Amino acid sequence: MEQNNYQGKMQKPLHSGFNAKSTATEVIEGIDLTGKVAIVTGGHTGIGLETTKTLSKAGALVIVAARDTAKAQKNLEGIANVELESLDFMDSDSIDSFAAKFLASGRPLHLLINNAGIMWVPLRRDSRGYESQLVTNYLGQFQLTARLWPALKQANGARVLNVSSYGHQMAPFDFDDPNFLYREYQTLQGYGQSKTACNLFALELDNRAKDFNVRAYSLHPGSVLGTDLGREEPIELFKQIGTHDQDGNLKPEVAALLKTLSQGAATTVWCATSPLLENIGGVYCEDADIAELDLGNIEHKFDEPETIRGVQPYSLDQDNAKRLWDLTERLLGVSFEICE
Repeated sequence: MEQNNYQGKMQKPLHSGFNAKSTATEVIEGIDLTGKVAIVTGGHTGIGLETTKTLSKAGALVIVAARDTAKAQKNLEGIANVELESLDFMDSDSIDSFAAKFLASGRPLHLLINNAGIMWVPLRRDSRGYESQLVTNYLGQFQLTARLWPALKQANGARVLNVSSYGHQMAPFDFDDPNFLYREYQTLQGYGQSKTACNLFALELDNRAKDFNVRAYSLHPGSVLGTDLGREEPIELFKQIGTHDQDGNLKPEVAALLKTLSQGAATTVWCATSPLLENIGGVYCEDADIAELDLGNIEHKFDEPETIRGVQPYSLDQDNAKRLWDLTERLLGVSFEICE
């Protein structure tokens, strides 16, 4: 019987033995990645940097794709088994150049970790008129994955990870107006639909690619302290959701509940390496396990990070996934054929 995660039918925790406090080092213990090749977009900062360090220490060659290569070079100093390459998701030619250079090396690609992302930004558009969060958080990862498909297939045992977010709960994908051409721009709506798209992409990619021994996953890192993700967020929004006081300072009781960078990278590393996922794909994960389907049974409180969990059924819907794949190919002018 064919297995897939359409409608969330495989979306059940595995009781992995890990939890929200588990670190990247703990989830990879005993796993040797010698001879494996990984690409981590945005692997030079925040949880991306922690992911790079962890995979490198386990023996993998990690290619870090970064927009700001000067910053990346500084942050990656002293880390073994790392190569740095330039990649800007807001520039489709940059994606093609990066992928072409990697394919020309002839190396297989065992792990593609689509980690780069932005959030809480004002309305910006790329040269095609596409909204920046949709481009950076989703369209870029689709194009990159499509271009790198030959190397993923060559690995004969690859995994593709889309670093998504609980933020997918903020909005389903708007098929009528994904680029905010006709509706008022709301930054969290843009972020939410871009992360919903990440989930749908992993769902559909896994179903199409599993016959070639390529599996795909989406994941929520958790509420993490010390990332750059909220650098453009208006402080008033933090106050409204209850995480900051009236002076704009993070409340100590909230800070104490947030994950460290190593805890934030744990789910990425677990999805990339866990033997428990050997015959499972297309699932959305959190806290180093498969997440629970959110059917309205989870009470979410933004000042209690442990309640920020679960996955919305609309982001695991078969029709939505197939429709988004077709739309994405049209938007990008890219044909992503999963074939020999």
